[in-house]
Order: sequence, then C-alpha cells, then structure tokens
Amino acid sequence: MIRAVLPHPLLAAGLFGAWLMLSEPVSAGDIAVALIAALTIPHVMRLLEPDRSGVRAPGALLRLVGYVAVDVVRSNYAVATIILGRRKRERVSGFMHVPLDLRNRYGLAVLAIILTSTPGTLWVQYDRPTGRLLLHVLDLIEEQEWIDLIKGRYERLLLEIFP
Repeated sequence: MIRAVLPHPLLAAGLFGAWLMLSEPVSAGDIAVALIAALTIPHVMRLLEPDRSGVRAPGALLRLVGYVAVDVVRSNYAVATIILGRRKRERVSGFMHVPLDLRNRYGLAVLAIILTSTPGTLWVQYDRPTGRLLLHVLDLIEEQEWIDLIKGRYERLLLEIFP
C-alpha cells in the first residue's frame, strides 16, 4: 500500500527535507511545493526503473574510501608543488588510455568521481564497447604506473563492491 503512494520513500523524504532546507525561511507554500515534489518525483524514478545495485563487499568499500582519502591528500600536495613551482623538472601533462574490466555502470560512475575529484586527473571519455578510459593527467611521468594504480587500487576494489 505505501509503495503505491511512495515507491521510493527515502528519496521522497530526502527531497522533502532538502527542499525545506533550501527554502529559508519556510512558508506554507514551501511546504506544499516540497510535499508535491516528494510525492511526484519518486513516481518518475519508478518509471525510469533504475537498477538495484547493492554493495557486495563492505570491507572493500572501506578500503576504497581509505585509499581515495590518502590519494586525494597526496595529489593535492603534488599539484600544489607543481603550481608553486617547487618541482625542478619539467612537467609533462597528457592523455592516456586505461583498459578497464569494470562494466557495472555504478562502479564506473564511482570510478569517474574518484578520478575527477583527485587533483591532477580528469576522466575524459569512456568507450563502452572496448572498455577503454581516456584520462588526462597533469603530471604524466609513466603511463604504466597510472594504469597499475587505477586498476590495482580502484578498479580491483570496485569489482568486489559492485556485482
């Protein structure tokens, strides 16, 4: 019964709460619009039929979060040294291809977020038929090191997390 009215109750609650937080000060009209959004948008999501994707390995997820946190701090330091001119050698930026075995779209989305939020790297393009990722790296020294890092640290764990 409740699923007929609210097919995605957490989404509805999140929409309602977010709408009210963004409407400062809250009026009766804001509450009405938040309620309408909370009741209609989950029905649109039901029509889109998003895939259900569960996390298979919570331990791998925690390891991934730890790796990403350390790598973001390390990358921030490396990019800062490049920008401030403290590195003596010439910086070489460039594009490279990374062959991926990961095909789960949620896993690919998480990998895109990781790579784009890490300073000095940018997810440029993904070719689904070949599984090749085009990546831009600010300080590209050795392509194979980047491939090993992405496949060994991130992709391996994402393959465990997403079925």
